[in-house]
Amino acid sequence: MPIKGTVHKYGDNVDTDVIIPARYLNTTSESELAAHCMEDIDADFVKKVKPGDVIVGGENFGCGSSREHAPLAIKSAGISCVIAASFARIFFRNAINIGLAILESRQAAAETDGGDIVSVDLATGVITNATKNKTYPTPPFPPEIRDIIARGGLLKRPN
Repeated sequence: MPIKGTVHKYGDNVDTDVIIPARYLNTTSESELAAHCMEDIDADFVKKVKPGDVIVGGENFGCGSSREHAPLAIKSAGISCVIAASFARIFFRNAINIGLAILESRQAAAETDGGDIVSVDLATGVITNATKNKTYPTPPFPPEIRDIIARGGLLKRPN
C-alpha cells in the first residue's frame, strides 16, 4: 500500500537534537516524544502534522547523536515517511529498526515544497509529487527491509 501525505519541508543538517531536543530524552514514551517532535525548528509542527504526512529534508538529515529517540519521535508524531537528499547513516539504520520508512532522493528533496502532496511506493521506490505531477524513481528497499517497515520495526515496543 502506498504512503501518501502532506509534506513538511526542512533544510540541510537537521540533527537529532532538533528532531527531539535533549531535554526530553528522559522518557521513552512515544506519545511524549511525539508531543515535542521538531519543536525547536518548527514550533507548530505537532499542531500541523496529520497521520500519514511526510517529512522532506535536505542533506545529512538526522545527523548528530545515535539515539533512536529521533526517528521514534518522528514516527510517533504520525509521519509515515522521510525523504531526504541524504541521511546520517546511524539515523538511517535507526529509522529502519523502528519501522520508519525513509528514502533518499536529491531531486525529490530539491523539487518538493512544504504543503505538496506526495505518495511513496516502497515496493518500487517511486516517489510521486501529486501537486507538481512529477515522479522520482529511487532504488526500492529489498523485501526484508520492507517487511521490517510493514511490521512496525524489529521489535514490538511498549508505549
